[in-house]
Amino acid sequence: MAGYYFEVVQTVDEPEAIYEGKMGECIAAREIEKGKYIVAVYRELSKEDGFVITAFLTRRRKQLERRRKIWQQ
Repeated sequence: MAGYYFEVVQTVDEPEAIYEGKMGECIAAREIEKGKYIVAVYRELSKEDGFVITAFLTRRRKQLERRRKIWQQ
């Protein structure tokens, strides 16, 4: 994922959807090409501060949609 640094930051900043994690984290998802999504799992400490826990690429959008959606574009 080192080559996707800017895509991960953009996913957290401008996601298509945000889902609720199991332990208070947020899961942001954004399509980067047809059928391929970048997912960033992060935690917000305040409105201005937070950190990314992990990020990965997936084609399994339905797995994310099983979670409770917090926000959608």
